[in-house]
Amino acid sequence: MLIPCPFCGPRDAAEFTYRGDAAPVRPADDAGEAAFADYVYLRDNPRGEITELWYHRAGCNGWLVVTRNTATHEIAAARLAAAPVPAPIRETAE
Repeated sequence: MLIPCPFCGPRDAAEFTYRGDAAPVRPADDAGEAAFADYVYLRDNPRGEITELWYHRAGCNGWLVVTRNTATHEIAAARLAAAPVPAPIRETAE
């Protein structure tokens, strides 16, 4: 699997370290212990497109947000984790 690094270009996945789903939102500081346990340990395993964090350890040392299909491993997009997230497109009712 090739991951398109914004700095280094397409690189083999062996150069990266997978860090997990990029979607979970950290609970508020005053959330209970159960909420933090769920945040740390419980993850879905969806089939299809998912947004993940990857660390380019054998390259630029950058953190990437990669959109990948878990069934085909096809990568739809990759960007730096610090880059702004594009706003979702919303249809307006008239």
